[in-house]
Amino acid sequence: MEFFRIHKTIPFMRHALVLNIISFVTFALAVFFLFHRGLHLSVEFTGGTVMEVAYTQSADVGKVRDIVGRLGYTEVQVQSFGKSVQIRLPVKKGVTSAQQSAQVMDALKVAEPTVELRSNEFVGPQVGDELTTNGLKALGMVVVGIMIYLAFRFEWKFALATVLANLHDVVIILGFFAFFQWEFSLAVLAAVLAVLGYSVNESVVIFDRIRENFRRYRKMSTTEIIDNAITSTISRTIITHGSTQLVVLSMFFFGGPTLHYFALALTIGICFGIYSSAFVAAAIAMWLGVKREDLIKGGPAKRDGESEDDPNAGAVV
Repeated sequence: MEFFRIHKTIPFMRHALVLNIISFVTFALAVFFLFHRGLHLSVEFTGGTVMEVAYTQSADVGKVRDIVGRLGYTEVQVQSFGKSVQIRLPVKKGVTSAQQSAQVMDALKVAEPTVELRSNEFVGPQVGDELTTNGLKALGMVVVGIMIYLAFRFEWKFALATVLANLHDVVIILGFFAFFQWEFSLAVLAAVLAVLGYSVNESVVIFDRIRENFRRYRKMSTTEIIDNAITSTISRTIITHGSTQLVVLSMFFFGGPTLHYFALALTIGICFGIYSSAFVAAAIAMWLGVKREDLIKGGPAKRDGESEDDPNAGAVV
C-alpha cells in the first residue's frame, strides 16, 4: 500500500553535512539546557504526598485540579479511577505531608462535603532516587540491546550510527522538557523509551533497503545507494508515522492533562525519529565508510529482470 510513487531518486545525502550541522547545534543546545536548567521532575522522582479521595459519584477531575491549584500547587497531578481520584502533591517547604493532605481535604469538602480521604502516603526522596537510577538503567539497557541487535543484523558501523542517532533523539526530547520546564514524569520516561524503539524500527527499514540496493546495483556509489534507499521508503514512512501521529495527537488534544506530556514527548520523538533515521543515522554510516563488502558476503547478486545500471530502479516501496 502506498500513497504515491517517486520515480526519481532524491539526493538526500547531498545536504547531509548541512542538516547534521543543524542537528549538532540542536543537540548541543539541548545538552546546555539540561545542565543549565535541568529537568522539572515530577513527584515520582522528587518525592511528595500521594492522596486518594473518594466521591459518591464520578468526580470532575478538572474541578478537583482547579481547587488544588488555587492552593498553590501549579503542577499537581490528578487522575480519576471511577469514583476515586488520586492526587499527587509535590514537596512544599515548611509543610508536612499531613498538613498538605488536611489542607487539600478542607478545600475539597467546601466544594463537595461528601468527599472522603481513603489513603494518604508520603513518597520519600529515596524512592525518587531509586526510580531515577532504575530509569537510567532501563535507558542504558535499551541502548546496549539495540546496538547488539544491529551489530548482529547488519554491521558495527550501522549499529554505531543508529545508537548515535537515537541518543540524538532522546537528548533533544529531554532538551525540550528542560527548556520549557515541562514536568518530567514516569509516563514521559516511558514515551522516551518508546521513541527509542520507534526510531530503531525506522532505521532498520532504511538499512535493510540499503543492503538490498547493494545487492541489486553493482555500479552505484554508496551515496547513490543510500539516497535510493531513503527515497524508496518515503511512502511507507508517511503511512506508518502519519497514522501513529494521528493517534498520539488524539491523546494530546483529548487525553487531558494526565496524557498531555506523554503525548507531547511522543510527538517530538516521532518527528525527530523520522529525521534522524533518514539523515543522521544514514549520514553517519556513510561517513564511517560503509561499503558493499561490509553488508554482503559472497558478492552482490542482480535480481532477475532488473538493470544493474539504473539508479532509479526499485525506487518504489
